[in-house]
Amino acid sequence: MSEKARIFRSGSAAGAFFLSISVWGIGVGCVAASMNNFLSEICGMDEIDRGWLEFFRELPGIAVVFVLALLHRMSDWKIMRLGTFISMIGVTLLMIPADKIFITGVIMLWSMGEHLVMPVRSTIAMQVAEKDRAGESLGFLTSAMNLGSVLGSILVMGIFFAGSKYFNLSKPVLFNGVWVLVFVLLLISVISTFSPNAPNLPSKRPRLYFNRKFSKFYALELFYGARKQIFLTFAPYVMIRVYGFPTEVMALLYGICAAVNIFGAPLIGRLTDRLGYRNIMIWDTVILTFVCLLYGFAGNIFSGRTVLIVLCINFLLDAVISTTVLATNLYVKELSSDKDELTSTLSTGLSINHVIAVLAAPAGGWVWQKFGVGALFSFAAVMAVCNTLFAMTIPKPEIGKE
Repeated sequence: MSEKARIFRSGSAAGAFFLSISVWGIGVGCVAASMNNFLSEICGMDEIDRGWLEFFRELPGIAVVFVLALLHRMSDWKIMRLGTFISMIGVTLLMIPADKIFITGVIMLWSMGEHLVMPVRSTIAMQVAEKDRAGESLGFLTSAMNLGSVLGSILVMGIFFAGSKYFNLSKPVLFNGVWVLVFVLLLISVISTFSPNAPNLPSKRPRLYFNRKFSKFYALELFYGARKQIFLTFAPYVMIRVYGFPTEVMALLYGICAAVNIFGAPLIGRLTDRLGYRNIMIWDTVILTFVCLLYGFAGNIFSGRTVLIVLCINFLLDAVISTTVLATNLYVKELSSDKDELTSTLSTGLSINHVIAVLAAPAGGWVWQKFGVGALFSFAAVMAVCNTLFAMTIPKPEIGKE
């Protein structure tokens, strides 16, 4: 391959990295596709329990900034290895029959590993790329993660369909089969990181950064964190507990969403370039308002099979519009003076929406139990409207500046 055509640096361990992250992505896809059914059907967690679980699951997302600061002498490769190993321990402990408190602790362990891997994988993807090809490398990373989600969902669907139909296996056995599979995948992922070409130097880590010019971005992250958490936590739970979606159907839905986003994310990117980040930020939340209301009231509007089809379409639409977060990133990019300010501001925004997410999850569980699922998603719709109104206060970019 010519120097011009080459995307990855020679001897950069790019192959080992993408093998590790691809296998990791399949494991994460397996967990995402099966976890909500596991919590509901095996652990017996209701909406209040689910909200509190999410409170504790998101705590590592806040703590990871401080953990990475403590590990500032450790290379990104070693942190990726450590995070994968921690998640591997977490998924192993899920096989132990236990009460809700123990399961919550185990999922916190899994989450800590996942949050450690999140920031360093993007850094490594840029490290292994040739000069001026970092964007393409990040594109490969996104594709690998989305493809992993698709394959993980297919594996979970296959395990539950074949296990229940042909082998008459119980649900606890089927879920344990998924956890064993994830353990093996993460073990392969860890082994792949032991490449002799992997650099052993730490990179500069993002810091918390506050500046008055980003105040609207910080406010948008508060709105986004709250409504994102309601969707991540309770949208699948509505489908499972209220409408009875089984694990194999949820796995199929997760797989379809990931597959659509492989093509949908670049399409949203091109649409953002054409229409501008401000318009995307506004119309994304207008659509989201109707998505919220359908989650809350689909059962009152539709009946029979129709409500199930509507919910599936709604779930898919929810997944697609979640990619419009890139519009907010472009807004920050325009305001930022340099690359370091951009990285630090985006990192701070992530911390802000983790903080609000931690508070939104138990509050959402309480609202659902006290006032019903319609009230919960009506609140999410109000948050979406507030997000829309706030996005409208952002000045229109100068023509050609975007």
